[in-house]
Amino acid sequence: MASAPGTSVCVVCLLVVEPHMEAFCGVCGARYHLNSRADLPGDDCGQVWINEEHLGLEFGCNTCLNPPAEPRGGSLDDVLDLDEAAAASGLAGPVIERAAQLGHVKHRKTASGVLLFTRADVLAFAATH
Repeated sequence: MASAPGTSVCVVCLLVVEPHMEAFCGVCGARYHLNSRADLPGDDCGQVWINEEHLGLEFGCNTCLNPPAEPRGGSLDDVLDLDEAAAASGLAGPVIERAAQLGHVKHRKTASGVLLFTRADVLAFAATH
């Protein structure tokens, strides 16, 4: 069953979580499927175990327990300032700065005026110039 607006959905599979299947991840705090009743069917989207140090139950969703090998978004290594963008692209800094001012390359400007770019955007711009 797909989720409807205002319903409780599982962070792992994005399906509606019935009350007997509800658990909250101890890492991210999100709701996930965990069947707490043996007499009702249901697939688990996480685990629960006993923490031997604290003698309490710990809950974890599959997303936190098995993170993807590659980060979903870029990493901080992919965020470049103007000098790094120039070095990565082989273009002069003023060329990249002017392209940013004209809107030819995506960028952000910090409150202190520093231009920031993503590596992919700079390389895509450099490939066309």
